[in-house]
Amino acid sequence: MHYRAKDFIKVRDGLLFAVVADGLEHGRILCFLRYALQAGCWRKLASDSANGLLAYSHPEFLFHSARLDADLHAVAEHEVQQHFRPQTVLQDLLQAESNDPAVRDLQGLCRLLQGNGLDLAGFGITGSLLVGMQNRQSDIDLVCYHREQFHRARQVVQAAIAANHCQDLSREDWLASYQRRACDFGFDEYVWHEQRKYNKAMFNRRKFDLSLLNDAAESAQVFRKIGPVKIRAKVIDDSLGFDYPGQLQLDHPEIGAVVSFTATYLGQAKVGEMIEAAGLLEEDRSGRRRVVVGSNREALGEYIRVLR
Repeated sequence: MHYRAKDFIKVRDGLLFAVVADGLEHGRILCFLRYALQAGCWRKLASDSANGLLAYSHPEFLFHSARLDADLHAVAEHEVQQHFRPQTVLQDLLQAESNDPAVRDLQGLCRLLQGNGLDLAGFGITGSLLVGMQNRQSDIDLVCYHREQFHRARQVVQAAIAANHCQDLSREDWLASYQRRACDFGFDEYVWHEQRKYNKAMFNRRKFDLSLLNDAAESAQVFRKIGPVKIRAKVIDDSLGFDYPGQLQLDHPEIGAVVSFTATYLGQAKVGEMIEAAGLLEEDRSGRRRVVVGSNREALGEYIRVLR
């Protein structure tokens, strides 16, 4: 069975994990605990709470990935009780007769995208709607599996905002997003970077996000961590900037790229722009070096910012 980033998996004792990398490592699915069934209710977990719960109750799911050189969670294939696939669930939700406000807004948003020529067979739904945990305030988290369609979707969102078919986030919406992201620079600078990406907006007063999950050869590469670093460099290739992970190729004497594993810094810069990047320096077996932003989920102290 094939597992992809942004899928979810359910295991025993009411644990729901978000898959964070394609494929398997030593027969285990790389993932991170996002929901736990506690006292009969599902609870969404912050990273510290997820790590603490597993350390206390299920240390067998704590894992160090040699492939990513990172501490995360991992589940053996035979432990999986249910596999939630974004593309399959999206098609089911689009056909459903539902009074759920989040589902109805998802259906309306998808009609808007289809009406502008997008083929939703190449899209999926992730986050709370994927696993049926949505509430009245839930965001819509769409994932696209084809790079060309993803960038076309961004153009559709830009045009839809201009036509008032959907709306840009309000200052309060941006502030809520900023506080969730724990971004390592000021609020106004965060909003400036985000507003030009056109991968999030409001539909019927509900926030939605578009993310890209394209097949990447990157997963085959093994890097070792060297240590923290901060660099400044010019971007010479942004074609993989919205990928997962996002990559920006750099004009730098020692470091060829900056790679982001956190959504905050995907699509952060364009060709010709000067950036400052803080993260962990990594090197592969051939001596290629890169800066990784998002070595942990919150990416505290790690960022990519355009120098304006």
